[in-house]
Parts: sequence; structure tokens; C-alpha cells
Amino acid sequence: MTIHKEGYPTIGLGLVFSAILIGIAHYFFPEFIIAKIFAYTLGAFVMIVVLQFFRSPGRNWTKNDKAIICPADGKVVVIEETSETEFFQDKRIQISVFMSPINVHVNRYPLSGIVKYAKYHPGKYLVAWHPKSSTENERTTVVVERKDGTQVLFRQIAGALARRIVMYSKEGDVAGQTDQFGFIKFGSRVDVFLPIGTKINVKLDEVVKGGITVLAEI
Repeated sequence: MTIHKEGYPTIGLGLVFSAILIGIAHYFFPEFIIAKIFAYTLGAFVMIVVLQFFRSPGRNWTKNDKAIICPADGKVVVIEETSETEFFQDKRIQISVFMSPINVHVNRYPLSGIVKYAKYHPGKYLVAWHPKSSTENERTTVVVERKDGTQVLFRQIAGALARRIVMYSKEGDVAGQTDQFGFIKFGSRVDVFLPIGTKINVKLDEVVKGGITVLAEI
């Protein structure tokens, strides 16, 4: 299992926590086997949770210049026509993917092109499915323009547990479809805004995989 680079500091803290917990059990309760078993069990549980959260599995990534590939693992929770007010200032089709803490949290470019816009917004930590989370939570916004001029906006949104969004994109970067553009820690959501008339290939509540599932075709 490959571990994402964003996980190394958290894994280090998990190891320190587990070592301290086990040390306390041995020092203060040397004759209580139950205390030692509890310490070892809790320490192992913490490490397993951290390791599975920061896993970065290898996959046979989908490559399709005409398709918009899902940027994250999770479940489709929104498919609707809405107003995008940060960049486009017009009507778009929004597809939102909710990532639970057990999903892979690597975020990948849904299309290839040039990064035309990239911005980080500090904000609140409402639950990721809250209607106002896309405009009030901590978030990032990235717009990639395809060779044919088509522009797609996607947004990382922090959830109630997420306390750090990592975005690698910078304006002017060359984006490669399914390449990593960021990571969100501990539960979150990704919104994708597509042109009106785009053919949508997913349904509400469908389970999707980042870099694999074709969200739409333009």
C-alpha cells in the first residue's frame, strides 16, 4: 500500500501517540495485563485508521480528452443546474462528490489543459453536505481550460472534520487529466461545474472513483 506524502506528519504523530500510550501502560500499570492490551490495541487502531486514510492506491487511470473524469472517490450527492458566481458568473451544471473519512482523499484533475484560475478561500467548517458549504467553508477553486477553449471549474470544500486543504495548482500550470492537484484531510467534498448542455454520465447516490469514473462528456 502506497502512502500519500501528505500523511507523513500525521503518521509520525500517530506513532508518537501510540508509543506514549504504551509507555504509560508499562510504567504505571506494569502488573495489569488488561491495561497493556488496551494500550496496544488502541495504538494499533489509531495507526490503521491513519494509514488507510492516507493511502494512495495505484490504478489504471481513465484517459479521455472528450470526457470529464471524476476528481475524487466518494458518492454523488448533487446534480443540478445552478449559478456559479466566483468565476463564470453564469449558469452551470454542478456535480458534487462527497468523500467520507474512509475514502481515498487524493484529488485529481478531471481534464487536461491550462490552469486559468486557482484560489484558496479561508472559511467555516460546516458539514460538507450543507447547502452553504460551497460558499462559506474553507475551499479552493481551480479552473482548467481545454485546448478547444472549454473551461471547467472544480472546487475542494472542507467538511466538519477537514481542517486542512492542500492545493498544488497555480495559474499557468499545465494540468494533466488524472494527475494530482490536491488533497483534503478527513472528510470533505469536491464540486465540479460544467457547461449547460453537458452530457452527464452519473446519477445521484452513485459511488464513484477518482481518476476512473467518467462524470460527463463535453
